[in-house]
Amino acid sequence: MIILVTGSAGFIGSAVSIKLLDRGDTVIGIDNHNNYYDPALKEARLKRHINHPNYTHIRMNLENRDSIAKLFKENNFDAVINLAAQAGVRYSLENPMSYIDSNLIGFTNILEGCRHSDVGHLVYASSSSVYGLNSQQPFSTHNSSDHPISLYAATKKANELMAHSYSHLYNLPTTGLRFFTVYGPYDRPDMALQKFTSAIMNNETIKIYNYGKHRRDFTYIDDVVTGVIKVLDRPATSNKNWSNNNPDPATSSAKYRIYNLGNNSPVELMDYIKALESSLGKVAKKDLLPMQPGDVLDTFADVDDLVKDFFFKPQVTISQGIENFVKWYSNYYHD
Repeated sequence: MIILVTGSAGFIGSAVSIKLLDRGDTVIGIDNHNNYYDPALKEARLKRHINHPNYTHIRMNLENRDSIAKLFKENNFDAVINLAAQAGVRYSLENPMSYIDSNLIGFTNILEGCRHSDVGHLVYASSSSVYGLNSQQPFSTHNSSDHPISLYAATKKANELMAHSYSHLYNLPTTGLRFFTVYGPYDRPDMALQKFTSAIMNNETIKIYNYGKHRRDFTYIDDVVTGVIKVLDRPATSNKNWSNNNPDPATSSAKYRIYNLGNNSPVELMDYIKALESSLGKVAKKDLLPMQPGDVLDTFADVDDLVKDFFFKPQVTISQGIENFVKWYSNYYHD
């Protein structure tokens, strides 16, 4: 297949691109290489696959309507994996317009490109953040997610709604994946794991919000990549039993699906830190702080649909995942 991967120098996008190339697909990757965090990390990720004969890399902004339209016109994409986005809950409080540009305008351009090019399947990144004020655990795609508590989460929920409209109007198969705290080698430096690791290694104090009482459904990058590709290979279909009187948010009469992609095994933040301390062989200095605006207290993914439809469930343990991360971190930053 010829596949467009957006955000192909990103944490998940780069890993997905490598897996697709390894199995023989042709990948065209786009990324704007912005400076939200150190662009050198993006270059390091990209270095792993930029010279592959079946890979083409283009530096491009999603919100550039003409460039995206030209990209779709010049390439006959079989499928699109949209992973490019302005990420981060807390940053959305500081710079909301960057989320509008990338996550809303940019996503609309991708939808339009898919629509006019008869793309066979659009898979796109959503987020566990969309559950917001919903405290019913585990989070199910069949329950409400109408009360996000950050602009980042609101843009991801909007992506799901926008995708549905295109599935309904233009018969475009779309599948949204709600990622749950993805971590692992090459992850973003603004994420907790890199922040904690850097601080502990440098004998600095780590800031622990909500006094460490968070629980997160940490999901290792290899599991996420496997899930993305399994979903890609099975385009969304309509739910023949879908009811207008009792609408199911995860499915539709259109070719539209939403899945959770999480580990289905939430971990206390303090246990997560203990696993990191064990891998590093150092005890962290801790500063316990109140909960931050926009944060969700707990995340816990119901992955029954993922198991039923794809016979797949994430399985990398937190101890193994953190050990793999620490080995990479030590090599990348201290060699």
